[in-house]
Amino acid sequence: MFRMIKIIFNAFLIVLAFIGFNAIGGQKYFEMACSGISNFIRQKAFNNAKAIGDFSNLHEEFQIDNTVNFLGYKAVLAEHKISGQRMCIVDSGNKVLLTKEDIKSDDLENKLQELVSKFKYQSISFQDIKILSKGTMSAYGQTVPYAKFEAKSNRFPVSDLTGIVSSLTTSDGSEKIILSVSEKKKYSQLITDEFFKNVREGNV
Repeated sequence: MFRMIKIIFNAFLIVLAFIGFNAIGGQKYFEMACSGISNFIRQKAFNNAKAIGDFSNLHEEFQIDNTVNFLGYKAVLAEHKISGQRMCIVDSGNKVLLTKEDIKSDDLENKLQELVSKFKYQSISFQDIKILSKGTMSAYGQTVPYAKFEAKSNRFPVSDLTGIVSSLTTSDGSEKIILSVSEKKKYSQLITDEFFKNVREGNV
């Protein structure tokens, strides 16, 4: 009986503490703390991204979400905050994964499937890739070829995607693959162009 009273009393104290926490604006402080942590993570990602390029000229509608360094590959993942369209830059150093000539070639679908098979256990995975059209865009101060594609993925909230893929070599000799993807009917080349035209070579 005494043990039951003690449990009820402790529960009562927890409820009172929670009420008091909220009464003094505790939830607001909690939300501020969560926001601060989120901002800290994004700021750290932005700082780490400097190893891949200069993103300081990006419009405020874009944010750097994450950076990855895995098995010699570095990557930056960014988002267009309003539409949710995602942009990714993979820096493979001196390991050539996909060239400008590959982007222009008629065999690009097969080359992309081969490339995807190397990363099928990673965070980005595509299948049933179909090339829709080709063009040029600006990135890292260069005019580079790109290919627009449709694909399916089981690693995104939606499975049917549309996007572009491009490739370039920066002045330090490192190879970079550029991706921009969104839900099939929501992909915007204007968003892609606006993001990548403001990415420059960094000083790191």
